[in-house]
Amino acid sequence: MKEALVSQRGHLGIPCASAALGVPRASAYRWLRPKEQVPAPTRPPSPRALLPAENSAVLTLLHSERFVDKSPAQVHAILLEEGTCVASPRTMYRILDANHEVRERRDQLTHPRHAVPVLVARKPNEVWTWDVTALPGPVKGVSYALYVLLDLFSRYVVSWLLAHRESARLAKLLIGSGCRQQGILPGQLTTHSDRGAIQTAKDLHQFFEDMGIVRSLSRPRVSNDNPYSESQFKTTKYSPGYPGRFDGFSHADRWCTSTFNWYNNEHRHSGIAYLTPAMVHYGQAAEVLAKRQAAMDQAYLLHPERFVKGPPRVPPLPTEVWINREEDKTAYVVST
Repeated sequence: MKEALVSQRGHLGIPCASAALGVPRASAYRWLRPKEQVPAPTRPPSPRALLPAENSAVLTLLHSERFVDKSPAQVHAILLEEGTCVASPRTMYRILDANHEVRERRDQLTHPRHAVPVLVARKPNEVWTWDVTALPGPVKGVSYALYVLLDLFSRYVVSWLLAHRESARLAKLLIGSGCRQQGILPGQLTTHSDRGAIQTAKDLHQFFEDMGIVRSLSRPRVSNDNPYSESQFKTTKYSPGYPGRFDGFSHADRWCTSTFNWYNNEHRHSGIAYLTPAMVHYGQAAEVLAKRQAAMDQAYLLHPERFVKGPPRVPPLPTEVWINREEDKTAYVVST
């Protein structure tokens, strides 16, 4: 566009050329105005600056065996105690920086950039999330490790395990039990978890390879990369029967058995149209929603004036469930 404007201005003039090309006149004048070459301002040396010979003397002093391992502030303090002031600490730093001698002495820890986990489930047994939480024991310092394996689409607790400690071996038992119960085939399943010690263990990684399971991990220090497992823990620990502290391992085991039976078969989950996880996981959702819709239709026929927005519709079951749907588009997507 700019080249066409330059070629036409000699024949038509800038106003006519800009109108013919659809370019604002102000833009045309700005494009054609020669740019002034303004020299970069040069900063005059400060009258308070040290002379080159003084700079060399300060650098030699800092390189001396006496001061080579001390900071400029320490050097300045020692010299003042001896009745000498050669330069301020800030001046010493400037001299060192001019000679490329200012850097962090120790190697700094750098964190690798991890891809954003983006996962989608469109039916049960496509994506499972799992995590471990602590259940307080009878006294302070005693707790039990609760492993929970959750289906992302249905929110169904596929398997759970209570133990005295966390280990990768127990995680393999948890996931292996869930796979056997659900008849998981190689290449069918993706599991997602935090990036803890047991989740990243080599023997667990080899277990996933042998089972044909794709493993997904959260980013370090990103708590919302595994939101569904965290939400499930909160739901169970805020349930009315949660004791706060357990009398012993058998007490915790009985509570888990009762609670997960309630969660799977009685708890109406807001994220799945207030169906129970078992209804969604085992394909009963359509039948239950149809019954609800029939009841709403009957209520509308009896009292249509009560429904100011027209015939009511029951909330549908979501067709897909995502983790980090709107995150970085360069991250991987796991779906089938």
